[in-house]
Amino acid sequence: MKVTAVFDIGRTNKKYVLFDENYDIVEEYSEHLPETIDEDGFPTEDIQLLTQWVKDHWALLLANPKYDVKAVNVAAYGASLVHLDENNQVITPLYSYLKPYPPALLNQFYSAHGDPTRIALQTGSPAMGMLNSGMQLYWIKYTKPEIYKNIVTTLHLPQYILYLLTNRKVSDYTSMGCHTGLWSFEMWDYHEWVKAEGVHKKLAPLLASSSFIYRHEEKGIQSGFGMHDSSAALVPYRMAMKKPFVLLSTGTWCISFNSFSSKPLTFNQLERDCLNFLTPEGSGVTASRLFMGREHDFQVQRIAEYFRVPADFYKSVQLDEGLLKLDTPPFFPACMEGNGPEPAPSPQDWQISAFASAEAAYHHLIVGLVKLLKKSLDLIAVEDVDSIFIDGGFAKNKIFGKLVARTFPNHEVYASELPYATSLGAAVHVTRPDSFEFKDAIKIITA
Repeated sequence: MKVTAVFDIGRTNKKYVLFDENYDIVEEYSEHLPETIDEDGFPTEDIQLLTQWVKDHWALLLANPKYDVKAVNVAAYGASLVHLDENNQVITPLYSYLKPYPPALLNQFYSAHGDPTRIALQTGSPAMGMLNSGMQLYWIKYTKPEIYKNIVTTLHLPQYILYLLTNRKVSDYTSMGCHTGLWSFEMWDYHEWVKAEGVHKKLAPLLASSSFIYRHEEKGIQSGFGMHDSSAALVPYRMAMKKPFVLLSTGTWCISFNSFSSKPLTFNQLERDCLNFLTPEGSGVTASRLFMGREHDFQVQRIAEYFRVPADFYKSVQLDEGLLKLDTPPFFPACMEGNGPEPAPSPQDWQISAFASAEAAYHHLIVGLVKLLKKSLDLIAVEDVDSIFIDGGFAKNKIFGKLVARTFPNHEVYASELPYATSLGAAVHVTRPDSFEFKDAIKIITA
């Protein structure tokens, strides 16, 4: 069977997915790998363990007589760098993007390179410490200078996994353009601070092509260049849809992508958790973030404890128009200080005691989340697109979907049931079919 293999590397689960020529999944293998700690005792990915896992499974796939691997690509989480020496050996831990950034070093950086807001606007990257992967290289340069001198090539994680598969070292736009602080969306080049520090000399060559031919023994395998996972999830929609749309990629974070708006960020957008991404071809994507899944789970726990109902009670709650019409107190988020469209601290807690039932409280939790979502979408010019796609966990929430459709009556709102949008996007991007359709995975939501 001819297959496309995608290594999809998440923070929690590592998996590979095999797609047939119709982009149906024929095999999927997933495994949780234990974390390790870096030299400071901070939890992080075990890069040695991950390296061996990828090598072993790639060798097994290539040797499996059931499959003829015609193409391969990688999707993996971003803001993570792998540093190689002259012998192509990994010479540092895979430092976690959650690791705190030294305040003194941050002050040193901005003293040398200028106003934080200006740099954030130019790079489309809110200042987020280690989440700006360029700042990881700066940190190594000044806190571990001997190690920095020995770095010959730095790869973002998706491109490191690709290197393990194909022995090709590259950088790609999707990894370079996801809140790295490295890329200037004004100059469409590495930012001036990157060149001033010489950091770009450590980075592998930046390529915009969709694929190259990897030679394995006598066989040619079409290979992608690896992709940042959020950007990979956007690819199937961009290929299938002819009209402008916004994609809501929902989970713990709701990241909303408008790939039809690529202007540099404004100060207002930057202050309200907007950022820029790049497509694999190097064009701009405007995005906004909302800590919607975390807020949902936090408030659901409060509701369940107050009304003494099971923690998963909300899964069986049906839309009740009467509950939506109740005169209720305003919603105050608990998990959105410093992020989202309203980053100021909430003046008070949301009063669950004002509701008569868990069902009533849950309805108004979703009302509150959708109101915040509207503010988040308004920041990325949702009025300029024709449709909204809800992907991820909230696509299954019928109350949420109905309220989004009512909030945007001039848009077509769809719920997506793509189980592996990230893997699929990486597969579609490397094989580049003449046409692509979603089959039965997309359903329109009526208000």
